[in-house]
Amino acid sequence: MNPQIVRLVLGRLGVALVTLLIVSFVVFAATQMLPGDVVEILLGQAATPEAVAGLREAMHLNDPAFLQYGRWLIGLAQGDLGMSYANNLPVAGMIGGRLANTLMLAAVTAAVAVPVALFLGITTAMHRGSVYDRIVTTGIVAVISVPEFMIATLAVLVFAVWLKWLPALSFANDVTSLAEMLRVFAMPVITLCCVISAQMIRMTRAAVIDALTMPYVEMALLKGASRRRMVMRHALPNAIGPIVNAVALSLSYLLGGVIIVETIFNYPGIAKLMVDAVATRDLPLIQTCAMIFCLGYLTLITLADIIAILSNPKLRK
Repeated sequence: MNPQIVRLVLGRLGVALVTLLIVSFVVFAATQMLPGDVVEILLGQAATPEAVAGLREAMHLNDPAFLQYGRWLIGLAQGDLGMSYANNLPVAGMIGGRLANTLMLAAVTAAVAVPVALFLGITTAMHRGSVYDRIVTTGIVAVISVPEFMIATLAVLVFAVWLKWLPALSFANDVTSLAEMLRVFAMPVITLCCVISAQMIRMTRAAVIDALTMPYVEMALLKGASRRRMVMRHALPNAIGPIVNAVALSLSYLLGGVIIVETIFNYPGIAKLMVDAVATRDLPLIQTCAMIFCLGYLTLITLADIIAILSNPKLRK
């Protein structure tokens, strides 16, 4: 392999590790600034000052912040996610099933959104300036202009309240058949697809249009190549890097959208778990959930950058 490619990939992985370390510090600092005292929440208003002081000491909350951060970071590196303050249960056990539900929702959304977005992005680039292109572009602008919570609310009003086709709440444990799976995931997936597909279509369309303006593509057109062949054989292979970046960036928006979707549809995922943990100021649970979201986002972006490096024809020479 080209030494320059190896150097660039290793450098990108190093940047990702440093970024993750910085993110861990920001997450820890942000959770420490949350209002309220977890000890008072756990003991209730009737707790005596002695009981509050004793529990704070037992939970090591009186230790300096840098010591608490170091202890938490070492635990993360060793796979020890700590104990939940509110439930006195291992955080890893509480997250396990919820993370599987969130990953299932994300996988179903990606399986629907990515092929549709790539098809629309490529075909609108092929027919740039046509009525079809204008209709799709107008629809994209309309979807981008509407926030996720509004799309979710409209979905509930239309499909659950008016038409009564789908349930207003989604429970992943209710899935026993393909039909039930479609009912459970329909509205969350529709909402998330609207969130991520619009940007993916725009970025894919721009990448393909940019590739179509290259001299070698124009030369293929002059030699009599059909538009389909020109796109599939000449433009797309050199637009893989930007398209992968578009897919990864769009899927990373899934992490923010899933928090709103899981809350509105009461979906039992990790985002809903984190929102509930904020209410009880369950710091270990909040910190772990936040780090999982950050790790997922960073993994997608890093993977996109590495694929872009590997697919760059100038570096393969």
